[in-house]
Amino acid sequence: MEKKIIKRERTVTAMPSQKRVAAYARVSSGKDAMLHSLAAQVSYFSKLIQSRPGWEYAGVYADEAATGTKDSRTEFQRMLCDCRNDKIDMVITKSISRFARNTVTLLETVRELKLLGVDVLFEEQKIHSISNDGELILSILASCAQSESLSVSENCKWRIRKQFEEGVLWGLSVMFGYQIKNSIIGIHHEQARVVRMIFSDYSSGLGGSLIAKKLRELGVPTVLGGIWNADSVTQIIKNEKYTGNALLQKRYVKDHMSKLLVLNCGKLPKYYAENTHPAIVDQKTFDKAQVILESRRKRFKAKDSSDKRYTFSSIIKCGICGKNYRRRTVRGKPYWQCTTYMQYGKVECHAKQIPEDILYSVISKALNLTNFNEQVFKEKILEIRVPEPNKLTFVFHHGQSIERVWQDRSRRESWTEEMCDAAREREKRRLINGDKC
Repeated sequence: MEKKIIKRERTVTAMPSQKRVAAYARVSSGKDAMLHSLAAQVSYFSKLIQSRPGWEYAGVYADEAATGTKDSRTEFQRMLCDCRNDKIDMVITKSISRFARNTVTLLETVRELKLLGVDVLFEEQKIHSISNDGELILSILASCAQSESLSVSENCKWRIRKQFEEGVLWGLSVMFGYQIKNSIIGIHHEQARVVRMIFSDYSSGLGGSLIAKKLRELGVPTVLGGIWNADSVTQIIKNEKYTGNALLQKRYVKDHMSKLLVLNCGKLPKYYAENTHPAIVDQKTFDKAQVILESRRKRFKAKDSSDKRYTFSSIIKCGICGKNYRRRTVRGKPYWQCTTYMQYGKVECHAKQIPEDILYSVISKALNLTNFNEQVFKEKILEIRVPEPNKLTFVFHHGQSIERVWQDRSRRESWTEEMCDAAREREKRRLINGDKC
């Protein structure tokens, strides 16, 4: 028999790939006990992932004092962003209620991650979202979690409103001029002197801006250690609690999903409780200040600061001081400028103003639009940050962000036809006056 030899190429056994596993943890309160619980969750998940063979630790994402009914949680959005960038294969979380109590948010997120090939393991319910029956079970359990959230919310609202009916001053944790210990409200005498000075100066004719400037020069900190401005002075002037009385239920929570606190404009009853705590100013002084406040409001046609009248209101954030940008008009042209700069000048913040038409142009290019579309803008953009002059960071609702730069116009481009006409008239007058001399 003839000898036969067959050559076999050497093969290397492929090592099993490591599954990149991350965890998500959340607590809905910033209290010490809750923060301890969050730390325990982070520690538990870190040890669990790193101890499992075949798992590669991809980090723990943790949100504190964030409700599960909202999809704008910072760490939650960062986790989703990393999933989209193919950095995670599986996410572990304690339970459905920790991941989301909103059924729609839960299902949308799970479906998106499933399309990306990312599994979500809900440890308490022992459910893998990527399994065949995972979505059905999750939708049922998430609905239960959402109903539980509604029930808890309604119970809390009933309890708070019952206390209002009984004249109980609820939810007062910090207030300039007072010190609160063991739910007992007492006067902070040093701050109380400042409160009386504010009312006295205001009744004497000084406005909120001048009083705030005086307080800054005196080195008086606000109740949270910040600096005074016209708004913070006005808030003290119109707060009836400095008379020792309290108007209860001025605001209420709109719904258990958004948790949005809105002004009570007649939807719910209000209660005026007298002698709920020690007074700092007498009723006559307070009433006099209200008359002046109302006359100033009519004179300057002041509008509610919470009214978002413009497209970019409360959306543009200063990267230097963290304050919002506000709209201002200079020679008929609208600009957006940092609030701190507008109130205190370059000493406190040297942020640069942004022409509104440039904002429209940069945003349109960032969103690939021929012309600016406000509806598309609001649907896609969550926030605009200004990290440095001539640079904008657009933060999208889904967590991703992009940066764009803009160029200052030349002096010629910045001049309108009206400005050119006015300049010509000034030059004519100068020449005529010069010839007379």
